[in-house]
Amino acid sequence: MARPLRLESEDGVYHVLNRGNYRAAIFRTEKTRAAFLGCLAEACEKTGWVVHAWCVMANHYHLALSTPRGNLVEGMSWLQGTFANRFNRFRGEHGHLFQGRYKSFVVEPGERLGALCHYIHLNPVKAGLCPAGDLPSWRWTDMRWLVTPGTRPKWYDPSPALEHAGSLADTTAGRRKYLDYLSWLAEDEPARKQLGFERMTTGWIIGTAGFVKDLVKEHKMLASRGGHAAELRAAREAEWQEMLDRLRTKLGRQADEIPASGKSASWKLALAAALKAKTTATNRWLAAALHLGNLYEVSRKVAQWSRKPNPQLARAVGFTPNPKA
Repeated sequence: MARPLRLESEDGVYHVLNRGNYRAAIFRTEKTRAAFLGCLAEACEKTGWVVHAWCVMANHYHLALSTPRGNLVEGMSWLQGTFANRFNRFRGEHGHLFQGRYKSFVVEPGERLGALCHYIHLNPVKAGLCPAGDLPSWRWTDMRWLVTPGTRPKWYDPSPALEHAGSLADTTAGRRKYLDYLSWLAEDEPARKQLGFERMTTGWIIGTAGFVKDLVKEHKMLASRGGHAAELRAAREAEWQEMLDRLRTKLGRQADEIPASGKSASWKLALAAALKAKTTATNRWLAAALHLGNLYEVSRKVAQWSRKPNPQLARAVGFTPNPKA
């Protein structure tokens, strides 16, 4: 059977999940879950994703997210690939970490997205790990961020959940009411069925009949013309080039200095390190854009520079070393 087309669009909304290979408990320890959350944070910084709800269980994860730049596939490739590489490197293991491709469901914004957030929030409750009222103290969902705004990263937005639960304000009172709502929902099976909880992980669309109809029409149109991967790739490469030009200017360098300088010039490696940290720019693209030589050498050169960066260059391009990378 052919794989379903991954529909990507600007401001697309998705439910993304995956499990450990053979349903293995890959998130057994808190350190492993924290490492996955760290990779998610890096992915959001690179892609511009906005996460509305998340949950990391013992052998799987759930994400409800929006993609303003239409880059779900690219971002997920980085997220899962990077986490798997770090996991295997730390444990001295090899092989597949996840159960094949991740699952992604296109979600209709509004009520369906709000219901999905409730579904994700109640995963630990369904598994018997904690009661709904204690979700903010269970570390591996976004609920602690939802109830404590000061802890939220800039890429997190809980408004769909609050809005769906009764147009609740993002205030102390509103957040308390949301906890009460989840406690009620956890006990009311008919209400969960009405919200479509059993359909949150089936098919490929979470939405009303009209939304599904429009999306199926778009799916057929894209499939008939081979999708729009080339257009999305060109748009992303244009964004990478724009950032490269901006950072190069900050360094006081001219475009014609790139081909004229050595393949291992520190200022070029600083640009590559910044782009790798802030975008999903590929080694192939960086090798060509910065004249760094063989694309297979880019990763080694940039990693070496990143471990001991030139402080002045790092400040100029906004590069912050990541000790986990």
